[in-house]
Amino acid sequence: MGSVAVPTWEHAVVTGGAGFVGSHLCSALTAAGTAVTCVDDFSTGRLENVAHLADRPGFTLQEANVSRPFTVERPPDLVLHLASPASPADYLRLPVHTLEAGSLGTRNALDLARRSGARFLLASTSEVYGDPQEHPQNERYWGHVNPVGPRSVYDEAKRFGEALTTAHGSTLGTHTCVVRLFNTYGPRMRGYDGRAVPTFIRQALAGAPLTVTGDGLQTRSLCYVDDTVSGILRAAGHGMPGPVNIGNPAELTMLELARWIIELTGSHSEITFVERPTDDPAVRCPDITLARDKLGWEPLVTAEEGLRRTIDWFRAHADN
Repeated sequence: MGSVAVPTWEHAVVTGGAGFVGSHLCSALTAAGTAVTCVDDFSTGRLENVAHLADRPGFTLQEANVSRPFTVERPPDLVLHLASPASPADYLRLPVHTLEAGSLGTRNALDLARRSGARFLLASTSEVYGDPQEHPQNERYWGHVNPVGPRSVYDEAKRFGEALTTAHGSTLGTHTCVVRLFNTYGPRMRGYDGRAVPTFIRQALAGAPLTVTGDGLQTRSLCYVDDTVSGILRAAGHGMPGPVNIGNPAELTMLELARWIIELTGSHSEITFVERPTDDPAVRCPDITLARDKLGWEPLVTAEEGLRRTIDWFRAHADN
């Protein structure tokens, strides 16, 4: 597998930078010597996610809703657009806000990149594939999405964001890239955000039943956040327009995940089955051939190691 040299950026703007993945990107960029402006409206992001960066040279925290036009003090050479509610609990609670972040927010972030001559990267999602009829999913698959279902506020916001990013690049010359993230997990997730990994860990540590939806045979492919961040930065540095899948092709069922977390936590929790959400995908697994071939990237952290690290973080942050 080849390697791709990742450039050192002078100034990066990270929208949604106080969120889960965004905060890890801010950490990685500042550690590499990049000045970072973290833009967040704190609708789902948290100040504590970036508090450790407050005294870092070049780090700026700017509270703003990207769905409204915004400016930053210094022109960036990289804009990473992650601003959006991303968990079911959040986007179902904030449906219009989610749609605006994917449409108006993407437009405003693209305009900032174009004015500055910056590289622009949209963090899209595997949710654009919907409940897929092709498995595993590669970037040529158009998806199977219910445009008016409860998940559509997130799915369609990201699909529109991809279309707008592509149009901006092809017609206005903005240097754009789209990455599709698959089921990222790790430290700084919120215990009550509705996603499987933090929900199961929180329940297991409390000795409560793990609530598996449906029969638990639906699959996901978990990618540890450090690997996701590495993939995002490689895609940003490569120059490719995408879309490109960034995820871990190691697929497992939700029932397997629940049993694994019980074992890793040493919990005596039992498993209980609850109703499966509407339009919940039956399978999810990325084909990462493109990322391997073009970016020289693939995930390095095994699911067991990543889950252990995440469990340790939740133990240390019991009030999360």
